[in-house]
Amino acid sequence: MNKKHSITHVILTGGVGSRLWPLSRKSQPKQYLDIFDGKSLFEMTVDRNRDLADKIIVVGNIDNCHLSKQVLDKTGTSYIDIIESTPRNTAAAIAFAAFASQPDDILIVTPSDHIIGEMNHYKGAINEAVEKALNGFIVTFGIVPTKPETGYGYIERKGDDVISFREKPNQVTAADFIAKGNFLWNSGMFCFKAGVLLDELKLYSPEVYEKSKLAWEKNDNGNLDLSLSLEIPSISIDYAVMERSKKIKVVSSQFSWSDLGSFESVYDYLVSIGHPVDKNRNMTIGTNNYTAFIGLKDTIFVYTATANLILQKEFSQDVKSLYGKLERENSDLLD
Repeated sequence: MNKKHSITHVILTGGVGSRLWPLSRKSQPKQYLDIFDGKSLFEMTVDRNRDLADKIIVVGNIDNCHLSKQVLDKTGTSYIDIIESTPRNTAAAIAFAAFASQPDDILIVTPSDHIIGEMNHYKGAINEAVEKALNGFIVTFGIVPTKPETGYGYIERKGDDVISFREKPNQVTAADFIAKGNFLWNSGMFCFKAGVLLDELKLYSPEVYEKSKLAWEKNDNGNLDLSLSLEIPSISIDYAVMERSKKIKVVSSQFSWSDLGSFESVYDYLVSIGHPVDKNRNMTIGTNNYTAFIGLKDTIFVYTATANLILQKEFSQDVKSLYGKLERENSDLLD
């Protein structure tokens, strides 16, 4: 890797993991749960990129910054802390990290709640992305799909050129994408020079740029003002820049990847590391109590101290609807 340029790992820690309720709560979102190899996804994200970057920026919020600090203090990791007073989606979060950097700094932006394996492929993809970023491109990481997944967005590409970004498809469309062979899963990971990203944001989403810049200039030791933050349009980096810019490249990545965005993906991951299931593929999560499943197959029983969830694996995406219902009821079960 070309270390003549400063490389910063930017970790985005927003999101409450609503599809993983009741494990994931507002007070302890999924990226901080110690249920994956005894470490949290956040800690695994820090460890994975420790040798690939010179410094770390954590973009969090007032509800979770203390959880990030606990992990980073435990491992003696120094970092730049950016604390949003209110979530304004990924365009603003990434803009803050870019404003906190030098224009020629290379930023590797990753979510904090993904599982990644096959580190040799991962490091190769990072190296390829850094080289493209040094040449002035904004790089997105596309994952070679292993199945027609409906829970992910897709990137249509020709070589390393992006033709289009696609929303989460239905089953028929996802199967069509796989058959065509030139579609990748959209990982939500990016690599670019800070200055290039800001130039493109200013060009294609000037209001996000200006309002984020104003909020950043008034930051107090990384803490962002609430009233200024509320002025920033809440928009994803995909809509703000990626789908509009002419400087986008994609790295087709072979490493194993999951955003663990549903209990089905958590189930698959836990099975892969030896978590027990019974003869009908039923699984318990969160308890070592003897649990018997009679007449059930592919069922997940999730235990917590205040709420339990019993679901058939294929209905995992529906947990978000339940979360929304509890949210409308102002239920303290979400806290």
